[in-house]
Amino acid sequence: MNLNTRLYLDINHFARDTSWAHGVAAPFAVWAGAALLGVLGLVAWWRARYLADAQERVRRVGAALWALIGAVIAIGIAQPINHLVAERRPYYTLHGVEVLVGKTSDYAFPSDHGTLAGAMIVGLWLSRDRIVAWVTIAAGLLLCFDRVYVGAHYPGDVLGGLALGGLVVGVLYPLALLLGSPVVRAFERVPVLGWLVAAPGTAQPAPGDSPGPEPSLPAPAPPAP
Repeated sequence: MNLNTRLYLDINHFARDTSWAHGVAAPFAVWAGAALLGVLGLVAWWRARYLADAQERVRRVGAALWALIGAVIAIGIAQPINHLVAERRPYYTLHGVEVLVGKTSDYAFPSDHGTLAGAMIVGLWLSRDRIVAWVTIAAGLLLCFDRVYVGAHYPGDVLGGLALGGLVVGVLYPLALLLGSPVVRAFERVPVLGWLVAAPGTAQPAPGDSPGPEPSLPAPAPPAP
């Protein structure tokens, strides 16, 4: 028995002994954990809008939005890998294991949930919002553990997804920032879209933006005779 299987069975035995947690663990593993990571991305974006420094605001808003977009891209990249490896779910190869979620027919490696977790952890860490980033790390790692806890994945599946998601978002981050910063600045200049990148009262020209011509003063009146 290899280490991956042994760890899976150890966690599965732990799941049997902690039935009191099943009611929370199952929904968190299926949808609530992923939803929480998405909400954390939105929180990072919302908080970034209130930064007074225009250049830092543009960078952080772009980074938070890239975390969300990059996560979708990472999951898209994971899909062909998933079909190429074609690893069967552990509940189809191991008998008598505890399974707390519905069984699916798709393959196990890499885990989509693990990929999402890795992408959001790296993406929100790059946004420099340390409060949100640390909460995301805790939520992402808990989601990865929970996918094994409910019986849906081997540990190697979620670790592979975690690494893939983090790698995709981290490697593409400079390109995303280069392409996304002009878009964010353009949104800031449009009244209808400005709220997406700057909270009311915080918008100001970023370094390099032209503030426009100075208003002309009226000519002084000629002296009275």
